Amino acid sequence: MATEVQESYEELRRKKLEENKRKLDELKLHYISSSLREASASPKPSPVKRVKRQALEPSPIKRRSDRIANLPEPAYKEVIPDVVPRPRKMISKHRDLSGRVYASDEARAYTIEKAEQLEAELGNEHPSFIKPMLQSHTTGGFWLILEQGLPNQFCSKHLPKNDSTIILIDEDGSKSDTTYLARKKGLSAGWRGFSINHDLVDGDALVFQLINSSTFKVYIFRAREYDSS
Repeated sequence: MATEVQESYEELRRKKLEENKRKLDELKLHYISSSLREASASPKPSPVKRVKRQALEPSPIKRRSDRIANLPEPAYKEVIPDVVPRPRKMISKHRDLSGRVYASDEARAYTIEKAEQLEAELGNEHPSFIKPMLQSHTTGGFWLILEQGLPNQFCSKHLPKNDSTIILIDEDGSKSDTTYLARKKGLSAGWRGFSINHDLVDGDALVFQLINSSTFKVYIFRAREYDSS
């Protein structure tokens, strides 16, 4: 009796498994058939076919007016101007300071004393002033202007109100033209040449005597004379 019950149970179990397997197979077939139907309903072109189709399509025709169509085709040619390059000047950024002379305090005091003696001898017939030389007046820049230029009170009283030419006459009678800058109260163009030609250096003292409205008589006392005295 127990044996029969066990066999009946095994038979039912076997049938149940077979039925479950059959349902699973039906579900798989249904899924596959559904996927095939969707694929056949909306086919997508391959990338190769799409590229071929685009290549075969004709490009749109651009219409031009008769006036533009009759014009000659523009010639795109580079035009090179006939310019001769100028040679570039090589300017040194470093100034040669080997020629600078630095006066001692004693030499500077010596030349100023000599200049004062001469100015006293010249009298008051013509206005005059003494100008000790600095590096900026000679080898350092050749500028006899601004606060290191000519005396402000002397310029305002005796010199022109506008820029003009001032003549410098040395003790030998040689003349040099310079440009007087009224606003800056100093000598510019021409002063460099005068300084170089007369070998002016730091410590020298000059007496400027105004012999007329546009001419200075210049007397030079040199710092190197102190060393040789």
